[in-house]
Amino acid sequence: MDAIIPDRTRIAPAEEIEKHVAAEGDRESDPALALERERELEPVGRWQDELTVRGMVAALLIGFIYTVIVMKIALTTGLVPTLNVSAALLSFLALRGWTRLLDRFGIVSRPFTRQENTIVQTCGVACYTIAFAGGFGSTLLGLNKNTYELAGDSPGNGPGSYKEPGIGWMTAFLFSCSFGGLLTLIPLRQVPLTSSSF
Repeated sequence: MDAIIPDRTRIAPAEEIEKHVAAEGDRESDPALALERERELEPVGRWQDELTVRGMVAALLIGFIYTVIVMKIALTTGLVPTLNVSAALLSFLALRGWTRLLDRFGIVSRPFTRQENTIVQTCGVACYTIAFAGGFGSTLLGLNKNTYELAGDSPGNGPGSYKEPGIGWMTAFLFSCSFGGLLTLIPLRQVPLTSSSF
């Protein structure tokens, strides 16, 4: 008696294949979707609650580390790469390590929230950006009288074209550098960017 062996290489038509459609609220079918839904349901706190002392201390430490790195690169090469991603990663890892270290020593602390992480990353990046964009690695170093005298009779070195560093005018200069770009972007938000405008 001959046995009939079914052909297992044949692909079933589309009607025979049952597709599993994820039901609303089915967490097993898409865990990423379920996690996103849970995050949407989390209440977002007031912004005043997210400006914490530990967040500002962490931001200053991250900003100090990256300011030293940026100043070293600026004074040796004159060019500074974008370090935003590495600053965000380092601040995230530092904050997570800090909370785990406290937990290991038995000190109960509230973990850093996503909003706190964002504030720390933004402040850290702002610290090193002000250091470079403010001219500490380039133009501010050449404004003092000593550099003026060392330049001698070079072109563009007119009499009295120096300015001694001072906390007052340098603070105003850094504020204008910091807020200049931001205030320029506000009117540009109203301009629609379309392909026909180019």
